[in-house]
Formats: sequence, C-alpha cells, structure tokens
Amino acid sequence: MTDSLPPQFSLTQLESPAGRQQAADLYRQLLLDDCLAFWFPRCLDPQHEGFLHCLDRDGTLVDTDKSVWAQGRMSWMLQALAATPQLQQDPRAATWRRWAESGLTFLRRHCFDEPAGQMYFHVTRDGQPIRRRRYVYSEAFACIAFAAHAEWSGSEQSMQTAWDLFRTFTRVNFTPGAMSPKFTETRPLIGLAPRMIALVTAQEMRRRLGSHPLLQEWIDRCIHDIETLFYRPDLQCVLETVQPDGQISDHFDGRLLNPGHAIEGAWFILEEGRIRRDQRLIQLGCRMLDCMWERGWDSQHGGLFYFRDVYNKPVQEYWHEMKFWWPHDEALIATLLAWRLTGQSRYLQWHCDVFNWAFAHFHDPQHGEWFGYLHRNGTPSSTLKGNLWKSFFHHPRALWMCWLLLTEESQG
Repeated sequence: MTDSLPPQFSLTQLESPAGRQQAADLYRQLLLDDCLAFWFPRCLDPQHEGFLHCLDRDGTLVDTDKSVWAQGRMSWMLQALAATPQLQQDPRAATWRRWAESGLTFLRRHCFDEPAGQMYFHVTRDGQPIRRRRYVYSEAFACIAFAAHAEWSGSEQSMQTAWDLFRTFTRVNFTPGAMSPKFTETRPLIGLAPRMIALVTAQEMRRRLGSHPLLQEWIDRCIHDIETLFYRPDLQCVLETVQPDGQISDHFDGRLLNPGHAIEGAWFILEEGRIRRDQRLIQLGCRMLDCMWERGWDSQHGGLFYFRDVYNKPVQEYWHEMKFWWPHDEALIATLLAWRLTGQSRYLQWHCDVFNWAFAHFHDPQHGEWFGYLHRNGTPSSTLKGNLWKSFFHHPRALWMCWLLLTEESQG
C-alpha cells in the first residue's frame, strides 16, 4: 500500500446504480488487496500450523501466542471467501482453503481441553494451553469453521465436530449451573452476548449444513430473548445485561450499553428477516439499529463510543470513550443491510458517515488494514493490527458482506 487520501462515500454517489457499483468494486479491492494482503501469507505458521496474528502496524510479529478465537475465526473467513460465488473461479480460492485447513489442524491438535469438554482461549505458538475462559466462545468460532469445512470438503468428521461444538456452546451458556459462576447469586444478571453468538452461529450452521429443527429452535429462542428481555423501546436502547426477568439492575454493570454489540445483533436479526422475508423481524432490527446509533454515535468527534450508560450517568470503564475497530465494521454491515431492506435513505447516509470516519481514522494506507484502537478524537492509541482479540475476522467480514450486498443490489 502507498500513502493516499482515504476513500470516501457520498449519499449522492450511493443513491445511483453506477455509484453503488463503484462502491462495490472498492469494497472488493479493500478486502482482497488491502486487508487479506496484509494478513496473508505472513501470518501463517509453517512450523506448528495455524495463524500468528499478533501483528504490529507493518506486519511485524509482536507475540507468538495464539488466540483460539482467532484460529477459528480466520479459518472460517478464509473458507467463506473461497465459497463466494464471485470468487470460486479465482485461482487463489484453493490456497485460501489450504490456509484454512492449517488453522483447523491446529485447532484439532492443540485447542481442545478434553477432560473439561471445552476449548482453550489462549495457547502458546506450539499449542501448550495458557488459559481457558469460563465462557465458551472459542467453541462457537471453531464450530462455524468446521461447518464451512464440512460444506466444501464433505468431511463427516468436520460435520460431527461442528455439531458437537454447537451443542457444547448452547449447553454451557444456557444450562443453569453448567458454567462456573463469575458472581454470587446476590445480583443475578444474564447477557446479550451469548444470545447474539448463539443466533449467528445457528444461522451460519444452517447456511453451511442445511436446515435443522435444532438450529431453528435456537434462532427463534435467541431472537425472542433479545426482543423481550434486552430491547427496551421505552428507553430507546438495547441493554448489555439484565436481570433474568428483563429488569434493569441500577448499578454500573446493569446500566451499561455497548452500541457495537447491539448494532451487530441488529444486523443478525435483519439478516434473519431477509432470509424469511419477515417484515416484523426487519422492523425489529431497524429499531435496534436506530436507537443504538443515536446512543452510540459521537456527535462531536465522529465514530462510535465503546460504552454508554442507559441513564447517561458516568461509565465506570475508563475506555468507554475510545473507538474500537469492530463496532464500526458491524455498523457498516448493519446500515447497508437496513437500507437494502427498507430503502430508507437515512441508513445510506449513516453508512457513508461510518465508512468515511472509519477509513479516515482506522485505515492505514501505508501498510493496509485497520488499527484496532483509537482515542476519542480518532488518533491511534496503539499501532497494533492484531492481538488476542483482533484478527482476520470483523474487518474482512464487513468488507466482504458490504461488497456482496452492493453487488446483489446492482444486479437487481
């Protein structure tokens, strides 16, 4: 990459078919030539398999430890690219699948804590375990990676692994007592995040392996919980945690809003509405997006705040005003999908707003990809492009989905 002015969109441009095609072409270019090219092949670990993803601005390796989340997420993303109809004739698709299989090999060999029946979160370069978190998101990301592998390879082992991981994820997250408690029972809370991840994991399993009653049951259950427990139209917000009956716990944790999570959850529901052609779900997703955009967008400096308080009280977390990369990626998807499904121009304007701000501040035109963490005013807090949380996932998924949404639209 070379230094250049950041790419920008205008509402006038995106309102025209020719302008949307230009935007689609730009998303494709950013995906393959800016994002993918930053990560691969430099992140491949030829010695131990898997991905070395803790990278500095120029791709220099900062730490050799491996996040199990990243091994699953990156393997899935590579396979999703290779399965994209517009890329299936690309000679690189076979290479992407080979790289993905390296991640799957590392997962199988090193990332399962067999006695516990779960997966680790953090391992050394050669796979020695360092940490297993109490919650089970490693399982969800590995699940979709193995499901994608089963789809194109026909591997019965990968299919069985995907189903086993899905059942582990739902059992541990939703069976009372199955997860080690983080707090006492003095003030019980339930979270939005497990329901969001169960929803999108079931959706991706359905996409790769076909419809199944168990998947539909979990999709319906999670949407119901989000709508009835976490979405609060009376307060114009989506709560991050609630009491088991949906009431607010009027304390720091209970008042916390995470605009990025809520906007991501909104597009999961919008996508389900699109698949089912269900206007009620589309309206629900749009209402969630509407209220959390208003809550989250920084009218002074631009970009999305990381945390807010439901009653606009001070937030305890000291990074609450920072701008993290992934909420902006999720907002790119949510705003464009909301526009596709409703035709309402405000969503197209929001898409321009988040695209223009993000590419003016997160994007590194010299080396490619996005920085992960910015101060409120948009200056980088760190030069890291990858760590135990950030890898080849949120950003390429957003570029990929926006490219496809605009391509589908331009083709009618």
